[in-house]
Amino acid sequence: MTPRTSEGRSGGLTAAQGTAMYVGAVLGTGVIALPALAAEVAGPASLVAWLALIVISVPLAATFAALGARYPDAGGVSTYARLAFGKRAATVVGWCFFLAVPPGAAAAALFGGAYVASAFGGGRTTVAVTAVGLMVAVTLANTAGVRVSGRLQFVLAGLLAVLLLVSVALALPHARAGNLEPFAPHGWAAIGPAAALLVWCIAGWEAITHLAGEFRRPERDLPRSAGAAVVVVGVLYLSVAFAVVAVLGAAAGGSEAPLADLMALGMGDGARWFAAAAALMLTAGAMNVYYAGAAKLGAAMGRDGSLPRVLARGSVSGEVPRRGLVAVAVPALAALLTVVALDVGARPLVLLATGSFVTVYAIGVAAAIRLLPRGSRGRMAALVSLGAVLLLLVMSGPYLLWPLVVTGAALLYLRLSGGRRRGDAVGGEGRLVGVPEATEVRGPG
Repeated sequence: MTPRTSEGRSGGLTAAQGTAMYVGAVLGTGVIALPALAAEVAGPASLVAWLALIVISVPLAATFAALGARYPDAGGVSTYARLAFGKRAATVVGWCFFLAVPPGAAAAALFGGAYVASAFGGGRTTVAVTAVGLMVAVTLANTAGVRVSGRLQFVLAGLLAVLLLVSVALALPHARAGNLEPFAPHGWAAIGPAAALLVWCIAGWEAITHLAGEFRRPERDLPRSAGAAVVVVGVLYLSVAFAVVAVLGAAAGGSEAPLADLMALGMGDGARWFAAAAALMLTAGAMNVYYAGAAKLGAAMGRDGSLPRVLARGSVSGEVPRRGLVAVAVPALAALLTVVALDVGARPLVLLATGSFVTVYAIGVAAAIRLLPRGSRGRMAALVSLGAVLLLLVMSGPYLLWPLVVTGAALLYLRLSGGRRRGDAVGGEGRLVGVPEATEVRGPG
């Protein structure tokens, strides 16, 4: 029988809603901004970086889906780290994810706001007002619970997929073979820096693990959702990236709204309104998933002693972690207002979030190798993912400074909080202390 760490009743997310949540988390805002940035760095050769990251996504998605199906707990990667390596590792990975969401959400909101400003004008004011509006809307959606946000995500993902595919189809007649030459204008070595930019685009395969307990049948629905999402995300990313390079050519690198430029070629300048709508859907979808996952994580960490106990309410499947949601939404709004006031744009926020997500991947994959049964598909996927994650760590470079700071803060919190509270340790045979005997979890050995 599949081990379970979640207490309480099962959730209500279906496989289709789970796929939509995955698509929202991984597709995110990268598709509306990063194809142009990657093309600026590596030219048409950036398509190689896109393809490589999609390939890397396959074992990563399989690894975290296997962990979520076997251990469907609101703590997600933090729970897996606790089971595999103990309290300190769990706290570090939990803090890395939890503190990556506010800057990441603020950056996403700014990307969405930029598209609205490109369609309606208003400059920085439009960007800021739109970004704040997105944060408020996503926060309110999550106060209603993950079942409601899951339905919303399903609608958003469907509309988004249709809109992106239609945009690409209408723009492709304007593609020119000459735009693919020279294929590597900045040399083949430029593929590495382009791939480093695109790491932002594949963060998200770990986010749904925090919602694993909300699925009706995690052991069945989570792997199905992950598999379907890999296909959907791969097709959409590669389609848009190819269209940006083949249609826009050298102009792609200087575009702040490449999707809007594609749609304008296919349908006229009025299509920029549709591009703004697509950007808003992408942004709302990504923020929705990360707010939901981080709020659940905050509640689980409060339950386990890695964050203040005041956040613990909402860790049980079916409950709404409103305190955890506030702990995510308020810092996200503060990060947004800070960069708007300083007029430094989204780049610093992206740098803060990217390194943290790669760190979460590294610890999560290591935990999967230790926890998943030998010979299982999930463990084989984790072994393959290990090499991919090491490559991502190398590409992240200075982006790892922020998770290093967060690690120090997490360990300092544990030292100052003192004592052992509920869930503070892992028993000698893989048992998570603080989880009732009926839901005891054991490792593969």
